[in-house]
Amino acid sequence: MEEIYANVEYDKSVNSKPSTDQTAPRSSERRFHGAVVLCLGLLSVVLLAGLISLGVHYHYSVRVAAPDLSTIEANLTELLQDSKNKVSSLAAEKNQLNASLIEKIEELNRLQSLSKQKKTCPAGWTIFSSSCYFLSSDSGSWTRGSEDCRNRAAHLVVIKSDEEQKFISELTNLAAWIGLTDKEEEGTWKWIDGTALILNFWNENQPDDGGIPKSKEEDCAHVKAETAQWNDLPCETPQRWICEKKD
Repeated sequence: MEEIYANVEYDKSVNSKPSTDQTAPRSSERRFHGAVVLCLGLLSVVLLAGLISLGVHYHYSVRVAAPDLSTIEANLTELLQDSKNKVSSLAAEKNQLNASLIEKIEELNRLQSLSKQKKTCPAGWTIFSSSCYFLSSDSGSWTRGSEDCRNRAAHLVVIKSDEEQKFISELTNLAAWIGLTDKEEEGTWKWIDGTALILNFWNENQPDDGGIPKSKEEDCAHVKAETAQWNDLPCETPQRWICEKKD
């Protein structure tokens, strides 16, 4: 009985001893944590040193660059002021030029007005704007009218404005040749001075080149009686004519 009890006590004492296998991992874990803390501490020191170095470099750069920035700012301010002065000078010159231009235009208008007042036309001619106009008393072909106008140092009338068309309608209530033809190219009407037809006062459905059926080519234009609207006729048709000259 005593032997059995002694064996039990011996087993308890054996089981109560700490195992070296359990304490070994705990010791390794503590060493690992210590190494990590040490590394983090060193990294913090390095980062702090880097931040201090960057701060010193920044302040040094600011001190070095400050005079350059001040110089640049001063130069820009000077350039801006020069630009403002030039703009003011240009504005003043523009105003002077505008005033001079207005003065010249007024003088030109005055001279033109005096010129029109002093302008006279030969006997039998009628003045309008800056031209003289002549209505023939004879009748003949478009070609004959053109030749007669040339002999008078003029040409068949060239109508370039609403005002001139109105004047022609008041000058005569008879049919008369004007300086418009498409002899050179059918359908392309040109004035006798070579300029293209832009503004026109054709009568309704005109020009029709003789209509259908066509009897003769109608290559010359005249103003119709009463209305003075334009119409095309064979160039040999006897008509009066209107001459125009600038002088």
